[in-house]
Amino acid sequence: MTPAAFDVAIVGAGIVGAACAAECAQAGMRVVVIERDLVGGGATSAGMGHIVVMDDSEAQFALTRYSQNLWNELSSQFPADVEFERCGTIWVAADDEEMAEVRRKQGFCEARGVPAEILDAKALEEAEPNLRTGLMGGLLVPEDGVVYPPCAARYLLERAKDRGAVVRLGQPAIEANREGPRLRDGTLVPARVTVNAGGASSPSLTPGVEVQKRKGHLVITDRYPRFVHHQLVELGYLKSAHSLTSDSVAFNIQPRRTGQVLIGSSRQYGVDDLKVEPFMLQKMLQRAREYMPGLSRLSAIRAWTGFRPATPDKLPLIGPCPGQEWLYLATGHEGLGITTSLGTAKLLADQLLNRPAQIPVEPYLPARTKQGSTHA
Repeated sequence: MTPAAFDVAIVGAGIVGAACAAECAQAGMRVVVIERDLVGGGATSAGMGHIVVMDDSEAQFALTRYSQNLWNELSSQFPADVEFERCGTIWVAADDEEMAEVRRKQGFCEARGVPAEILDAKALEEAEPNLRTGLMGGLLVPEDGVVYPPCAARYLLERAKDRGAVVRLGQPAIEANREGPRLRDGTLVPARVTVNAGGASSPSLTPGVEVQKRKGHLVITDRYPRFVHHQLVELGYLKSAHSLTSDSVAFNIQPRRTGQVLIGSSRQYGVDDLKVEPFMLQKMLQRAREYMPGLSRLSAIRAWTGFRPATPDKLPLIGPCPGQEWLYLATGHEGLGITTSLGTAKLLADQLLNRPAQIPVEPYLPARTKQGSTHA
C-alpha cells in the first residue's frame, strides 16, 4: 500500500481549520488544508471575534477558559491587523433577576480563578456612559477580549505554512474516505486522517453529522472612537442563545480598534439564505438602541449575515467519527468558534498524537451524539 502523502488533510480554512493546521504542523505532522473559497471567508469573516469565557456548562467553561489562555499566550506574536484587545466584557443587568444572575456568574468565576467584578448602577454608568440610565448594574470580566477573525485565521494558516503545511484554495472537497478527501474535480488527496472543519457546511462532507445552520446578522458603524469601551452583552442574551428553535435578538456590542462599533446579535434557525433580512435587522438594532439610545446618532456603513454551526447540546464536535477512525470532526462551535479555535486545535492534535490533554476531551467527542448524551 502506498503511504499517504499527508498525515492530516483539514477541510475548511476558517479559524478552526487554520488553528488545527497550525497545531498539527507545529507537532511535526504533514498537513494539507483544503478550502473551497477564501481563508476565513465563511463564518469566521461574519463573526464578532469575542474571546469570552462562558459558563453554560462545566464543559463549555473548560474549553472557553483553556482557549482564552491560549489566545493570551499567543497574543504577543500577533501582527497589528489581528487587532487583539483585552477590552473585557460587561454582562449588563436590567433588573433584579438579572442582578441575581450577575452574582451567580461572579461566584462561578471566582471559584474557578477567573477575575470578575460586580458593578452597581453607578459603576456601570462610569464604565460605559452611553448606556441608558436605569440599568441595575453588571459583571465585568476583564480578561475577555476581541480579535479580528479573518486576519487571525490568516495568521494561523501562515504559521502552519511556515511549518510545511500545504494550502489548496478554490478546491471543494466533496467526500472523505479512508484514502483521503476527494475534490470536486475527482482528485484524491491522499491522507491518513481527514479532519472536517467545515463549520455550517460540515454535513455536506459528513452526512448525518448533527450540525445545523443558525443565521446571524451584524452591523458595523463608521468610526466613533471611545463610544464603547468594553464588549457589552445583555444578560438576556443567555436566554436567546439557549433557544434552539425560535428566532431571537439580543443586545451585544463591541468596540473595534478602528473606532468602529460592531452591533449584534440575532439568531435564526431554518434559514438557508444569506441575504440581510430588514425585519430581523430592525429588531436587532431596536434592541441595541434600548440599551444605548445614542446609537441612533451613529452612521452604519455595512450589514451582513453568516451561519453559526450549532449542535443540539451547544458543545462542539472534536474527535473521531464513530466507526470511521480515519475521519475526525472539528465543528459545531456555534457562536464560540473564534474563542475556542485554539483549544479545539490542541484537543484535536492531542487525540491524533495520543498525547495527554490539558482538559478532558470526553464532553466534545462526536461519539456522545450517538449515545443520546447531552453535556450541556
